[in-house]
Amino acid sequence: MNPSLIEIYTHPGEGYNPFFIKDSWQVAQLNYMPDQDIFGIEKMDKHEQTDEVFILLRGTAVLIAAEEQITGFVFQCIDMKPGITYNIPVNMWHNIAMKQDAEVIIVEKSNTHLGDFVYKPLSQQEKSELNKQIQDTLNQSI
Repeated sequence: MNPSLIEIYTHPGEGYNPFFIKDSWQVAQLNYMPDQDIFGIEKMDKHEQTDEVFILLRGTAVLIAAEEQITGFVFQCIDMKPGITYNIPVNMWHNIAMKQDAEVIIVEKSNTHLGDFVYKPLSQQEKSELNKQIQDTLNQSI
């Protein structure tokens, strides 16, 4: 069989890489990087034009969603399981906390990495609350 009939994509490095962009969608891989450290999340982000799908390939990752209220973010955390598809709806604040062994596939609109993102830094109180919720989420999975 002709090997050129099957395209192969990998991302062995650190961080985010949209490695397959086609028509109006893209597949990216996010590997651990310090900004995504399990207890080092500094900000939340959202996309105004796309849902974002996450699939854990391996390792430990906690998917974080948040509602913004007058008093700050209210977080929901889930310990991701390999092979499960998780969706963050459009305009939902979110982030992903990862241990160094984590690799995640992301599917989203093709222009997302070019400018469809809004960031909001976390206050010290929000960081503390988020870290507590991440720890509680990981403890529940043991």
